[in-house]
Amino acid sequence: MRVALFITCLADQFYAEAGVATVRLLRALGVEVDFPKEQTCCGQPAFNAGHWNEARSLAQRTVGIFQDAEYVVLPSGSCASMVKNHYLELLPGDGEALRLSEKTYELSQFLVRVLGVTELGKGLQGKTIAYHHGCHALRELGVKEEPLLLLKNSGAEILPWEAAEECCGFGGLFSVKLPEVSLAMADRKISTLPKADALTSTDAGCLLHLTGRMGTQGRNMRVVPLATLLWEAYAG
Repeated sequence: MRVALFITCLADQFYAEAGVATVRLLRALGVEVDFPKEQTCCGQPAFNAGHWNEARSLAQRTVGIFQDAEYVVLPSGSCASMVKNHYLELLPGDGEALRLSEKTYELSQFLVRVLGVTELGKGLQGKTIAYHHGCHALRELGVKEEPLLLLKNSGAEILPWEAAEECCGFGGLFSVKLPEVSLAMADRKISTLPKADALTSTDAGCLLHLTGRMGTQGRNMRVVPLATLLWEAYAG
């Protein structure tokens, strides 16, 4: 099986370790991983801002770059949803866009639904984890149980969190256009955050937003992408 890694902008710029962890984990599970160097932004910022012509150009470029991939895997729920769901809006009737949609997966979704992997190892034994369900992964991809299953089966305890499924307030350009609302949403979420060894999510944007806000409040907690924790689960 061959997989093409779509690294995403935020992972590339802020969480490179998530991309490295994704490659290491997939290779350890017997999957060949390619990295098309021509890849750029998936177009989500332009799409969300209403600049559909610009987003369409990026979508068309991305479709061409990944058209020969057997599967495309992303360490990001939001970018995976952009490719899987919204490319079909930007490129209606485009057969290549449809094929890309059908073979694109967020990492934990790919591990469980395609590879049938539900246990990676016991590298997280005794660790307590707070899991944030990013909006795109949860509501657009339907990714909910997959990351929790992989973490639990690696020995981690997922702590109860009343705001686990609430939006963190980032929303890309939303946090720029409505910063007061964005920060209030983050503060509400953080105020209910249990004390854990780590906070994780599929989405780098959410983690950046929550990390920044916790920093201003003097709250110290490890914040780490899901892909990194899954590799730690496997590698011990």
